[in-house]
Amino acid sequence: MPGNQTNVEYWFRLIYEWFYGQNATLSFEGFKALMAHIWLWIIAIGYMLSIIGIFFIVYCTIRLFELRKREEEYYSTLIVLPDATSGTHPRWAHIESLLERASESEWREAIIEADIMLDDTLARRGYVGDGVGEKLKAIESKDLGTLQDAWEAHKVRNQIAHEGSSFELTADFARRTVAHYEAVFRELKVI
Repeated sequence: MPGNQTNVEYWFRLIYEWFYGQNATLSFEGFKALMAHIWLWIIAIGYMLSIIGIFFIVYCTIRLFELRKREEEYYSTLIVLPDATSGTHPRWAHIESLLERASESEWREAIIEADIMLDDTLARRGYVGDGVGEKLKAIESKDLGTLQDAWEAHKVRNQIAHEGSSFELTADFARRTVAHYEAVFRELKVI
């Protein structure tokens, strides 16, 4: 396939003839002038691209600051749980209302709700585990003075969960169990 090949020597010869041949249309001085003219265009185009680039960078920076400001306004609003100074916690008020009723099933529900509330509280404090038991194992007694109360209350919750309605629950025992939870929540400043 000799027809598909490019003759490189032909092109170099053509360029040489253009500069130095008998019919040379371009002298060295003319070439220098042409290159100087082309260089001026390159400089002008470079300046224009630089100015456009600077405007683009300034525009992106302004938009980025606007976005960060909107994100800060959006994420700076934190949900703050009520503490002891602002009144009672709504979940704790519900647990106490269940405890005041005369039904054994509602006492069970109060204990289970208190255990769920303890699980949420421990998770928010950064303790990890599948359940309350694993989270309590991760706590040292020096970090939580009412750790034993939490264990006692959680053991009762486990008995309720495993034995169901066959677990005998009296009003005094339910109040004592919820009092264990209350001691833990007060130390953690949840209620």
